[in-house]
Amino acid sequence: MRLLKLIFTLGILFTAFSAAAQEDTTKLWTIKGENTLLLNQSSFTNWASGGVNAFAANLSLNYDFNYKNGKWNWDNKVIAAYGQTFQKETDWRKNDDRFMINSLLGYEASEKWFYTFFMNFNTQFANGYDYSGDERKFISAAFAPAYLSFGPGFAFKESDNFKVNLSPAAARMIFVNDQVLADAGQFGVDPGKKSRFEFGASLDAYYKVNIMENIAFENILKLYSNYLEDPQNIDVDYTANLFMTVNRFITVNAGVQLIYDDNTMLTKKDDRIGPGIQVKQILGAGVTYKF
Repeated sequence: MRLLKLIFTLGILFTAFSAAAQEDTTKLWTIKGENTLLLNQSSFTNWASGGVNAFAANLSLNYDFNYKNGKWNWDNKVIAAYGQTFQKETDWRKNDDRFMINSLLGYEASEKWFYTFFMNFNTQFANGYDYSGDERKFISAAFAPAYLSFGPGFAFKESDNFKVNLSPAAARMIFVNDQVLADAGQFGVDPGKKSRFEFGASLDAYYKVNIMENIAFENILKLYSNYLEDPQNIDVDYTANLFMTVNRFITVNAGVQLIYDDNTMLTKKDDRIGPGIQVKQILGAGVTYKF
């Protein structure tokens, strides 16, 4: 719950900053964002067909800081999200946990085409556990893992809602800032080491479209191929979000994230260990403040 308070506080600070920045008469910056609190609840009392009482709360912050001055463009997106769900049998468990920064600096080469330099950073806020066994198993933590990617490239930008960046010379660093996980060689690091260096090609694509009035569909795709080891095994991170606006403050959000990381070893249902597709889904109604 402390993390929820921290993220909420960050949201207030970002909102205050954005309000002040929007008063800048130079108009070089375009700043917009969303603060969303999603709630789900089910309760059963003397219900003949049975059921499990459950409650879930998810807080997400999604901000864009975009700069344009002549031929220079600098697009920045910050996403922070954390959520927990409660069931009587299992107590509180987290159902969302991510912090992401995407930054793309571009110099216009021709209409809609740019020379670019990108930077991506991803991690989480809290410890993660696997509850499939008799006892919970510690599997992740803040900065364990954390991913930092950067490199030069070129991009096509139709608008803030449609852009694709390709970097054929992208460095990626994987950090595992927990000795237990590092000793186990989790997330592709050599056992005992807390970092791993990769060099390869990266593609980032973003597309958001209004399907109809008050319904928007957002797509975020990230691909990475490591030249130094198994370049044919491409890491994939795809997120699809559906935003349905009821009124100025009430929204219904649905989202799914698919990840395939060749370095992340997962325990399958048949007890085999190896890479696989990770799937996360979120659906809820809540309160959204946009600016």
